[in-house]
Amino acid sequence: MEKKVILITGASSGMGYETAKELAQQGNKVYGAARQVEKMVSLKEYGVTPLHLDVTDESSCREAVEEIIDKEGRIDVLVNNAGYGSYGAIEDVDLTEAKRQFDVNLFGLAALTKAVLPYMRARHSGTIINVSSMGGRLVSFMGGWYHATKYAVEAFSDALRMETKQFVINVVVIEPGGIKTNWGHIAADHLAESAKGGAYEETANKVAAGMHKQYSGNMMSKPKVVTRAISKAVNARRPRPRYLIGFGAKPLVFAHAILPTRALDFIMTHAS
Repeated sequence: MEKKVILITGASSGMGYETAKELAQQGNKVYGAARQVEKMVSLKEYGVTPLHLDVTDESSCREAVEEIIDKEGRIDVLVNNAGYGSYGAIEDVDLTEAKRQFDVNLFGLAALTKAVLPYMRARHSGTIINVSSMGGRLVSFMGGWYHATKYAVEAFSDALRMETKQFVINVVVIEPGGIKTNWGHIAADHLAESAKGGAYEETANKVAAGMHKQYSGNMMSKPKVVTRAISKAVNARRPRPRYLIGFGAKPLVFAHAILPTRALDFIMTHAS
């Protein structure tokens, strides 16, 4: 199997860290990118090259891509993994925070994709993997702004897949369900903080407590299911457009497709 040059963002922790390690152990040349390079030092022992990158800065995206091209001559795979979840009622969340979430989850992904595409087009080869969520296909209670970013990633990826097909570039969306990481606890903390003193405080606190309970339990899938899906997409000659994986993902997306809207609203508002 041909070894690939891979750039993965959000590699300083969680799923990004584990995926960078796994792909490097397969023999690929992996560049792990994040703002906090010091958190990726331990990846060096697995063969990962840490790279400073702020996805919200277009010049940083261009410089990171150019550095890899100068050293390797190509980028075979881009894994857009950087992102975060900030929950809160739409009325409560400050628009500055809403825009920041779009900057990281969508526009940062887009900036890096735009920087990589000319090199992939020139070689008529490449794979772009966007880590979305089952939350790009359904909405959980009090996660409106987060879900808006993930719905946008889904639409962006669909458009990109059609546009780049003529250049033999694969576009893949990874759609995890419930994954046992700190993501849920961070989102719950944001939710409770955003609602302090407001009309939604009581409801938000109940939802946040439910999220903490869910992510402290044993029902969530382990992060390795995401790593495994990304690895399959990297190594497949013709990867699937979507990988819907992890706890709750397939049944909830199916329910979204077949249930009346009000019925699904009831389920989602009582899920926590």
